[in-house]
Amino acid sequence: MKRTLATLSVLLLAVSCGSDSESTTDPGDTSDVVVDVDPDLFLEGTTVTTVSLTLSDGTVADCYKVVAGSPTDHEMGPWCPRNISDGEEAGGIWLENGEVYDVDGAFVANMATFYGDDTWHMYDADGDIYVTETEQDCINAANPNVGDAYRNFCVECIPDYVSDLEQTWYIPVTPVRQSSPADFAAMGPGGSGPAIRGIAFNGVEFSASAPVDNILGAHTLAPFDDAGGHINVHQGYHYHAATGLSTAVTQSDGHAAMIGYAADGYGIYEQRNEDGSEPDDLDACRGHYDDARGYHYHVDAPGSNNFINCLYGAYAN
Repeated sequence: MKRTLATLSVLLLAVSCGSDSESTTDPGDTSDVVVDVDPDLFLEGTTVTTVSLTLSDGTVADCYKVVAGSPTDHEMGPWCPRNISDGEEAGGIWLENGEVYDVDGAFVANMATFYGDDTWHMYDADGDIYVTETEQDCINAANPNVGDAYRNFCVECIPDYVSDLEQTWYIPVTPVRQSSPADFAAMGPGGSGPAIRGIAFNGVEFSASAPVDNILGAHTLAPFDDAGGHINVHQGYHYHAATGLSTAVTQSDGHAAMIGYAADGYGIYEQRNEDGSEPDDLDACRGHYDDARGYHYHVDAPGSNNFINCLYGAYAN
């Protein structure tokens, strides 16, 4: 179901573009229950095999190698509406200051007011919105140093551009608890930490935060679709928000549904439990422990442009 303009209450090798986390407090002994990754939860369209790899703590462990392309459980897009008269069904969503907004024609027409900047004007005299139309346009407009030719464009990279692209992720079969968390922000550009936060059951990555400041600074807009995802030609399709459209595994006790695994093999669950409450004992990584699921994470709110803040387990090097 589409979001509205009103307020609305996710590595495995490479580099993080980071989300800040505060100093963490170990939530206590969580060694009683450790839940292995269940390869059967990954959907058709993914390939899962077992390999032996060195983890970030120096130990060697069995890991699942997950190879996937495009999601099989929901459609991708749309992203950019074509005219300022278009309704919400013609475009995707945008994340701003914790809120989720529909990118419909009215949103595009109102951007100068929304951002308090008269430079925004993404449409012509007929109300037609400037949208990238080719793969090269997509690449050029997504460049942090985008030139004037692409300013005030809605950037839309379509599935055809990455139809042959496969991504490979590695996650430990059995999570290995560490004494302190690995902070994404502290790893920094060029570091050895994970580039992304985890993986959905459809094989799509829960990505690091989208570089919103760079996008807006060039007076471009790169919307996400209703599932919280968009495309670039190097990364393929990836998520920046958990909006409830990818496959979720319901829990029998009213706990939030499970939506995938973090880079360290711990489960990732929706933000809120079935009764609408968010757990009140989450640590700084957005994780906590219970006897049914062991240690696990809950994703941040959809509008936050964030999934989890750090990893409490070892990850594949």
